[in-house]
Amino acid sequence: MPSAIALDAMGSDRAPKPEIEGALQAARQFGIRVLLVGPEPQIKAELDRHRSSSRHLLEIVHASEIIGMSEKAAHAVRSKRDSSMHVGLRLVREGQAAGFVSAGNTGAAMATAKMILGALPGVDRPALAAVFPTALGTAAILLDVGANVDCKPQNLEQFAVMGETYCRKIFGTKRPRVGLLSIGEEETKGNELTREAFPLLKQLPLNFVGNVEGRDIYGGRVDVIVADGFVGNVALKTSEGVAQLVSSTLKESLRATITRQVGYMLSRSAFTDFKKRLDHTEYGGAPLLGVKGVCIITHGSSNANAIKNALRVAAEFAEREINEKIEKELAALRTPVTVNT
Repeated sequence: MPSAIALDAMGSDRAPKPEIEGALQAARQFGIRVLLVGPEPQIKAELDRHRSSSRHLLEIVHASEIIGMSEKAAHAVRSKRDSSMHVGLRLVREGQAAGFVSAGNTGAAMATAKMILGALPGVDRPALAAVFPTALGTAAILLDVGANVDCKPQNLEQFAVMGETYCRKIFGTKRPRVGLLSIGEEETKGNELTREAFPLLKQLPLNFVGNVEGRDIYGGRVDVIVADGFVGNVALKTSEGVAQLVSSTLKESLRATITRQVGYMLSRSAFTDFKKRLDHTEYGGAPLLGVKGVCIITHGSSNANAIKNALRVAAEFAEREINEKIEKELAALRTPVTVNT
């Protein structure tokens, strides 16, 4: 694992409790050293409540300001230069941390990362990549899920390359199937953006399977789904709502219909497995692909398990040098082919 991961200790809705509990779990289970960034008195007071043997792997880095969830991202990024986001991302830029994790204001985290870390060569706009479970027990990656509301066809082309590289290197998929999210499988279906992006993705040296529809996200027939941030974010939020509905409805149905104790225990075990497969906290947040550094953004409602897994993903991302590989793949696309005559 890399030397350290910087964690925005004041990001989540219930900060710093989930952050510190998650950091201790990541230190204990994965041996990750965590830099807890935020107001030292508040972090120390919460940390002192824990008597973990892994506490020596946690270090506090003071930051005097916090960016709230309701603050305007552009204003907060400019005015709060000593925020936990600023300080944490500066640690990455200066090489003191291998990555940064935040459950705070998503817009502010993305804007701060773009400003402090900058974009990789060949990347016009970084993209947020979310992981979805599939019916086959595999993982599917959807990007962009909110970093860019308005996109050009060239942006989707870059998203495809970044998502495919991330899928190969993190999930071990040898030749990921890449699809373009649209309203029909035919090449002519979709809006102006998807119709113009289709030929660009088709000519990439990737396993492009064409247009896919929303239902294909969970079907397992595609590994990487490309969309603009507006459509991707709607798909993400809708999926989260459906997952919560299914879990709560199934739980109530089991309680209402199962009377035999043995049957209840078996069904409860099956429900627990089912719920875990849909649990977004198991996937560790969304990486901001395309910036010069590792930045993982997770839910404001994140619990300790989500923070632990976000730290794990950040460590794996840095250890496997995903950014270097993305940069190499994008550079290859810009290299003109020499034809011998």
